Amino acid sequence: MLIGVPKEIKNHEYRIGLTPASVRELVGHGHEVIVQKDGGSAIGFTDEMYEQAGAKIIDTPEEIFASADMIVKVKEPQPHECEMLRPGQLLYTYLHLAPDPKQTELLVKSGATCIAYETVTDRFGGLPLLAPMSEVAGRMSVQCGAHHLEKAQGGLGVLLGGVPGVAPAKVLIIGGGVVGTNAAKMALGMGADVTILDRSLPRLRQLDDIFGGAVRTEYSTNDAIEKHALEADLVIGAVLIPGAAAPKLLTRDHISRMKKGAVVVDVAIDQGGCFETSKATTHQEPTYVVDGVVHYCVANMPGGVARTSTMALNNATLPFAVALANKGAKQALLDDANLLEGLNVHAGMVTYKAVADVLGYEFVDPKLALQKSAVTSDQAA
Repeated sequence: MLIGVPKEIKNHEYRIGLTPASVRELVGHGHEVIVQKDGGSAIGFTDEMYEQAGAKIIDTPEEIFASADMIVKVKEPQPHECEMLRPGQLLYTYLHLAPDPKQTELLVKSGATCIAYETVTDRFGGLPLLAPMSEVAGRMSVQCGAHHLEKAQGGLGVLLGGVPGVAPAKVLIIGGGVVGTNAAKMALGMGADVTILDRSLPRLRQLDDIFGGAVRTEYSTNDAIEKHALEADLVIGAVLIPGAAAPKLLTRDHISRMKKGAVVVDVAIDQGGCFETSKATTHQEPTYVVDGVVHYCVANMPGGVARTSTMALNNATLPFAVALANKGAKQALLDDANLLEGLNVHAGMVTYKAVADVLGYEFVDPKLALQKSAVTSDQAA
């Protein structure tokens, strides 16, 4: 298979779909890899390193999209990238389609097979390709929140861990999954007063065991969210419904009654955000203020630590990339029910129910979609 790796083009996005080590692995399986010039140079992966791993360096993304059988990216394709996709081509990347009707429309129109990292599952029901970036984003959420609590950044002027004689900042984390757990580790390590809200009692028990009671855990209700948000200096939104739009848990009314200079970090912004006042921002302009509350809603948070993020992501995505290249997309998907969960769009059909439901498309079962396209292809032949 000919595998193409274009350079990412979102604002301040320096991650890349494959590291040189991943390229070497794929080449070792007999595949060809083409990488866009300077695609990883910003994070220390030079063109020479890719060439030594067996890749060929290509000047433009147009050449890569025109020739590659599989496109491996990090972030969702931008409109003109979507328009370069073609029927039968395989796209393997984060998509986050539920809050993005335009991208969904273009991917459906392209006829390509589109696998979303964020909906691939594992045998435990987890999201193994989302988890590494959730770990990074969870840890960064506290780092960024602490920075923006500084007065010069528009915050209240609070040190997260306080000092002897001065109370630490109150940190509220809504959601006790991978993001929330990693956020709590960082916040606790910095000396903050941490509360986690979640609706799973088993998960709350696990968190209590993990942190040995050092973090306050509480069942998430509207009342609990309101109570703790109004007391908090930093609120981190860490709620995820796989593949679907995030629920709005912190309302405009809550925001209006929070401390002036408090900071909210919406890690769920890729899925539309879990605060009613959230709107996507960039690393170039990461914050804005609503009712005196600083909002940090960067849609590609892990891109801020792009080298760490790229390596962590490749650890998770590479085995599936090898399977897709070795077997071809259809066979790899049919052989692995967990990978099949990642199929969001195929041959003009929406194959992930949460996306179809929220955007008004007919949902086509992914196995049925693969069979339909195979029949159509046979008839065309």
